[in-house]
Amino acid sequence: MAKSRQASFRKLAALYERMALAYQEAAAALGLSCENCPDNCCASYFQHHTYIEWAYLWQGLKSLAPERLEEARDRARDYLVRAGTALSLGRRPGIMCPLNQEGLCGLYSHRMMICRLHGVPNAFTRPDGQRLSFPGCWRSQELCRGLERVPMLERTEFYRDLARLEAEFLGSRARRLPRVDLTLAEMIDSGPPGLG
Repeated sequence: MAKSRQASFRKLAALYERMALAYQEAAAALGLSCENCPDNCCASYFQHHTYIEWAYLWQGLKSLAPERLEEARDRARDYLVRAGTALSLGRRPGIMCPLNQEGLCGLYSHRMMICRLHGVPNAFTRPDGQRLSFPGCWRSQELCRGLERVPMLERTEFYRDLARLEAEFLGSRARRLPRVDLTLAEMIDSGPPGLG
């Protein structure tokens, strides 16, 4: 199991590298840079949906010094309390990610797909054929204002490849496991995924 898990993680890392290249290309086409941005995407409220990314995140967390890991877990618990309050009031939480340290990701190489692709205008086609598109962050939207053709990062292939990796990673367990719909803070607080 450990050997096949590491093989899955290598494939996921290669997929993440392809995502990074596509993001860089889309950002360059727009002239988008995060440098000196007064906002921080790490305060966006994201939910994640794969066991493989959850397990890979925990591979990174386990590499941290014990005090750093405990700090991340404390921040995750605080995040969950604050997010619960915002959600109970009907507001979308805007709380800094528990892994953010001084404006940067403290586990950059293990960050999730949505963290890697957020910011630039992007689109994907769902399995049912419905096409969804997103305008990107406010800075992207400003850069796109007045453009006849907005450069879009196409996410469909990345979603398909991630779904294939997830199926390979879980194997026959996929049918027994509940669907993942967790924030990063929930993944940290819950510990590594129980895969049975």
